[in-house]
Amino acid sequence: MRAADERTALGSVWLRTEAEATRAPLTREQIISTAIELLDRDGLDGFSMRKIAAELGTAATSALYWRIANKNDLLELAVDEILGTAVADAGPGDWRDHLTLACTAAYRALWEHPWAPQLLATHAGLGPNYQAFTDQLVSILAGARFKGEHLDSAVSAVFHYLIGSAVTDSAWSAMVRRSGLTERQWANKAGDQLGVGAESLAAYLNRANRAGPEARFSAGLRVILVGLRPRQLS
Repeated sequence: MRAADERTALGSVWLRTEAEATRAPLTREQIISTAIELLDRDGLDGFSMRKIAAELGTAATSALYWRIANKNDLLELAVDEILGTAVADAGPGDWRDHLTLACTAAYRALWEHPWAPQLLATHAGLGPNYQAFTDQLVSILAGARFKGEHLDSAVSAVFHYLIGSAVTDSAWSAMVRRSGLTERQWANKAGDQLGVGAESLAAYLNRANRAGPEARFSAGLRVILVGLRPRQLS
């Protein structure tokens, strides 16, 4: 197999050579931006290259393929773009405060685009923004004197908690969205079947509620960070 074929076979847009410059009227940035708008509006279930082409005013999907090889590549590019919006200044405080700011910014970015964490469950994080966020976590923990295997384990604990929370919360959000109901309406109708009071279920779903997903995320993150110590694993 030739080198170019091998890169294509690796299964990720980040592991293949970008197409050579062409005179195609659409830029990669235009396509990614439109894909994000479409995903925000219609979700993953309503996503297709044909719809993106229509949104961009071109009838032929071939206009997209000059820039991006396939739908899966476009989804990888889109989710990495979302992670690029998760920006948090270090600010005052210690390493736990800095990790809290970084993770909360990432969680909020993913919450704003509930399709994105669903993709993180199936797409390896190889994009530059994904890697930059991981590097930020490593830098904060290394600065707190985490070393070796303990550093790797601490990064994994924090990162996996973040992604797991985002995936779980986006799944609830996607289910409510598919129903066509508001959170309150869905809670009222689903509460009896789930054996949960409608008020409790509505609070569980409501991002602004003190029992809601962001509050639960913050509380769980505090538990993890309190348990981390910069020492070697025994």
